[in-house]
Amino acid sequence: MDYLDYIELGLDGEGPLKVILCGEIHNDGSERIGVVSLVYATLDRSKAEEKIKSYIKENTENYYMVYSVPFDIDLSALEHYPSIAVRREDLD
Repeated sequence: MDYLDYIELGLDGEGPLKVILCGEIHNDGSERIGVVSLVYATLDRSKAEEKIKSYIKENTENYYMVYSVPFDIDLSALEHYPSIAVRREDLD
């Protein structure tokens, strides 16, 4: 599976809320810092799809992922919850 396949999986998930995360690297003086942010939330699948495509096109150095999540649940209890891994080599 490639990046776009994972985006489709996120858009088509069972949870009604679609959230988009952004992973980016910030230069803070002498060090690089990995930051993951929640940048968009909607109940509308088509809006989420439009928004993530826009983010990817406009911000090519950042990494975006969309997740479908349920309401009223501890997200860390899910098999795979909204997250983006930032590895050491991403910061080098």
